Amino acid sequence: MATLVEVARRAGVSPATASRILSGSSKPVSEELRRRVLAAAETLQYVPNAHAQQLARSQPTAVGVIVHDVSDPYFAEITRGLQRVATDAGRLVFICNSYRDPRREREYVGLLHGHRTAAIVLAGSGHHDRRAAAAIAAALRRYARDGGRVAVVGRHLHHPGDEVLPDNEAGGRLAGAELYRLGHHRIGVIAGPRDLTTTSDRLAGLRAAARAHNRSLPARRIAYADFDRESGAAAAAALLDAEPGLTALAVLNDTMAIGALAVARERALRVPGQLSVVGFDDMPIARDLVPALTTVRLPLAEIGAEAMRLALATSGEPRSVAIEPELVRRASTATAPE
Repeated sequence: MATLVEVARRAGVSPATASRILSGSSKPVSEELRRRVLAAAETLQYVPNAHAQQLARSQPTAVGVIVHDVSDPYFAEITRGLQRVATDAGRLVFICNSYRDPRREREYVGLLHGHRTAAIVLAGSGHHDRRAAAAIAAALRRYARDGGRVAVVGRHLHHPGDEVLPDNEAGGRLAGAELYRLGHHRIGVIAGPRDLTTTSDRLAGLRAAARAHNRSLPARRIAYADFDRESGAAAAAALLDAEPGLTALAVLNDTMAIGALAVARERALRVPGQLSVVGFDDMPIARDLVPALTTVRLPLAEIGAEAMRLALATSGEPRSVAIEPELVRRASTATAPE
């Protein structure tokens, strides 16, 4: 690979001049010198060192995004929104998968800090483990003290930046209220991982809906899973084995709901005739399932876009943007069977 020095030698200029021209510096230079340098770079197939350019700039341009798993449709949609905003702003985005490991999240914050990224968006759910949450928050504060911008999606403890807050508790209330409205009293719940604030907030909403209808959600009817299809299917099977009389499943994300629908098919349970299923998030595939999935909609791409807009904004007092959920009725829910 050709070096900057070789390009400068071929063009007959100093390395500093070649660097200014190839990096797009605003410092004036003659068109003749610009033409010679660009021609030399083309001939030698020179590729600029982006990391060196980043370090040389007074203002960093790259941004870092930490998600649990970008292959998860929830995070894929959020990432789509934030990348759209970053691209429009001419920013390079580093995507980091933490796989819900708080230590890995903290390490990624340190790596992105070391690479002088302009901003970090922490898009995965917050953790209830106070020691882990405090360690991540401390790393973010160190980053912010050095001039980095921070934005988080969801409820995180002690973070120093802006936040986009989907109202997960309100979404849980919507899901529960819909099932009770349809006359369901024997409801099973497939929740996410216990340690995540997203899980506890959505569960809190379901419990609030139960209280409002003079009902309860016994612990035996709540199964915790990993927000993926396989664990959703396993949780559905366990709930239906333990209580065959369940008439509805409230599933706290759409990916797990897909697993629950698969179990219903395997057991020849008619959905919604014998078993209603409601999901959460309204990822794009939800409307194309058979039956189409009733779910709580969050505008995931817009959540990502808003988080990136906050992260790229000029500094100021931390801001909080609330995102309201919406119930989307489709074919997977119906009146409870007699």
